[in-house]
Amino acid sequence: MAQVRTASARGAGHDCDVLVVGGGIVGLSTAYAITRAAPGTRVTVLEKEPGPARHQTGRNSGVIHSGVYYRPGSLKARYAVRGAAEMVKFCAEYGIPHAVTGKLIVATERAELPRLHALVQRARENGIPVRELGAAQIPEHEPEVRGLAAIHVGTTGVCDYVAVARQLAHASGAEIRYGAEVRHVDRRPGLGVAVRTRSGDVVRARVMVNCAGLHCDEIARLTGDEPGMRIVPFRGEYYELARPELVRGLVYPVPDPAFPFLGVHLTRGIDGGVHIGPNAVPALAREGYGWGVVRPRELGGTLAWPGSWRIARRHWRYGAGELRRSLSKTAFTTAVRRLLPAVTEDDLVAAPAGVRAQAVLADGTLVDDFLIREAAHTVHVLNAPSPAATASLPIGREVGRRALAMLEEAVRP
Repeated sequence: MAQVRTASARGAGHDCDVLVVGGGIVGLSTAYAITRAAPGTRVTVLEKEPGPARHQTGRNSGVIHSGVYYRPGSLKARYAVRGAAEMVKFCAEYGIPHAVTGKLIVATERAELPRLHALVQRARENGIPVRELGAAQIPEHEPEVRGLAAIHVGTTGVCDYVAVARQLAHASGAEIRYGAEVRHVDRRPGLGVAVRTRSGDVVRARVMVNCAGLHCDEIARLTGDEPGMRIVPFRGEYYELARPELVRGLVYPVPDPAFPFLGVHLTRGIDGGVHIGPNAVPALAREGYGWGVVRPRELGGTLAWPGSWRIARRHWRYGAGELRRSLSKTAFTTAVRRLLPAVTEDDLVAAPAGVRAQAVLADGTLVDDFLIREAAHTVHVLNAPSPAATASLPIGREVGRRALAMLEEAVRP
């Protein structure tokens, strides 16, 4: 058993058995999975912020995704379907606010109807029950929403992911160090990994897990690994609906399969408010939550990556539309009115933005699936945007399984 061997080897100068970099929901789920699978394993989590879930985890729509969008057989499809059920159970077990509301995916133009029907087929392949609706049936679910056709997905819900992250941190029993930004990594074959933080503290571990989200590729390079991708940050901008009574649950457009973004949607959150968004525009910093946040080094890194320019050339029309909606509230309102005709500009109140950590390959390919890679003494989670919060429990188990296998090998006599 891994926990027996690590316990017997604790005098070897290691501060912990597994060191997790990143205190978002994926990092904390990994810590939770490791300590549940191998009790007695010493896990330390380093998070540069003063608390958990300050970035992607705490700045999304709060949706528990059903898995209807994702390619059958992909990690996203398998982990989202499994993770949605597990997330509802986890929230119920620990008294975390959540609700299974269901959602509508609505086609508003004839050109979208074939894509809507394709989603029905994909849902069936992923084992997700859906119901097809005609235009007259849409108001039965959402009286103010209009469209040509829709599908109803009953397993979609909402929850408080920040509360989930806090509970994972508590239940893991791991040592969580906040305000601990990783600045240097020294990896030595056969010995493990030593990490130095901004404060000068050094943590030595047999295995390191990189769940650094927006900074995961930078951590990989600090470790000495070339990840073969770069995080290109996309800001998602939201509004809150001043008249939340216009929306009962969740309403989505039919997504464009060429992009990993789901389009501007309507989400009644667990607090009863309705968020509208996000659109997706390039961020000028990895934590660029507004146009005024510019970090030249990070922006330079994005511009120096050839994949960034290839995305721009390939998808400039789509990007121009997103940019227009970012800079013009009128344009954003027009996009919302396709689904919700009653909305006006005055109904939209600016809300906090989020940033998606999107992995991009050198040829401009947007990495479509979760991406987990292994190196000596290290597991890197290199692409875990939406639906990673939904899928966080299965992702954590998979990453934890790999880390424990490395740990077992490291302590083998």
